[in-house]
Amino acid sequence: MNFTREQDELRSAVRAVLTRHEDAAAWGPLTEAVGAAGLGVPEEYGGYGGGIVETCVVMEELGRALSPVPYLASTVLATQALLVSGNAQACAELLPELADGTATGALAWAENGSWEPEAMNARVRAGRLTGVKEHVLTGPGRPDTLLVLARGDDGLALYQVPDTQYEFTPLPTMDQTRPQARITFDSPPDAKLLAADGERILSRVRDLACTALAAEQTGAATRALADTVQYAKDRVQFGRPIGSFQAVKHRIADLHVQLEAARSLALAAAHSNAAPHLAAAAEAACSQAYTHIAGEMIQLHGGIGITWEHEAHRHLKRAHAGRHLFGTPSAHRQRLADRLGLTSVA
Repeated sequence: MNFTREQDELRSAVRAVLTRHEDAAAWGPLTEAVGAAGLGVPEEYGGYGGGIVETCVVMEELGRALSPVPYLASTVLATQALLVSGNAQACAELLPELADGTATGALAWAENGSWEPEAMNARVRAGRLTGVKEHVLTGPGRPDTLLVLARGDDGLALYQVPDTQYEFTPLPTMDQTRPQARITFDSPPDAKLLAADGERILSRVRDLACTALAAEQTGAATRALADTVQYAKDRVQFGRPIGSFQAVKHRIADLHVQLEAARSLALAAAHSNAAPHLAAAAEAACSQAYTHIAGEMIQLHGGIGITWEHEAHRHLKRAHAGRHLFGTPSAHRQRLADRLGLTSVA
């Protein structure tokens, strides 16, 4: 699957920004100079009318740089939830600032340590939202726009909650480049209903999120493997580079095969517009590939890989944290099995 010239230029522009601007400082140039936050937003709402492929190009480069910018939280989850809701008024009010990066959004979804719909207990009665949301992906602080999936009188629905009506608690995370928060609700009757068909919104947003995360994991795993290969060429033991030893060659070759298989699924999911079966397959494969490569990176770098002075530990943390976002690999395989009519998978 080939990328267009415009998509290749987008990749080059994002990589150049991430090379010049480290960590959170990259958010401004990404949104202002590149327009990254508006790629998947229609032009009528201040965006550029792109699709999931362009979003995945950006996500892959963010993964390669282990960037902490809130692209997944704001541009993928919150922005796409608004678009999928079909609420034209809410999109017109909220999307322009999300698209130009002057505001960030978040989607409160998971509860009780689970991303599955049946775990959701937060409820809205007469506009009053009560409950607790966990693992809410955010930027460096409170989001400007908070969207919540909660159960109303007619089932799961999408709501917007004013900033003053929830308790925001940052959580300690394994991956310190991806902030998470616990949000507690006990609000006055001001939760604003945006869309009543929450099951449909959740299903579509989850597929988009899994596809974007798979792209990010592919980029991060590619960088981790490239750095490991380079180290194997540079590190000399017994008078020769350790990469010349057959045992090291075999391990690196196995990692390369696993990465390319995962990359194929990530590309297929992106180019299919996040088709449900491919999104689930891609996220399961990319999570496992990145976790394996990050672990082998630690081993093949020896003692260097567990010090703060080297990025290997950051890859390991990102990989292990990421494999639990939006469901575990086994949960994604089960979703794939259900869609294919199979009874169960390991």
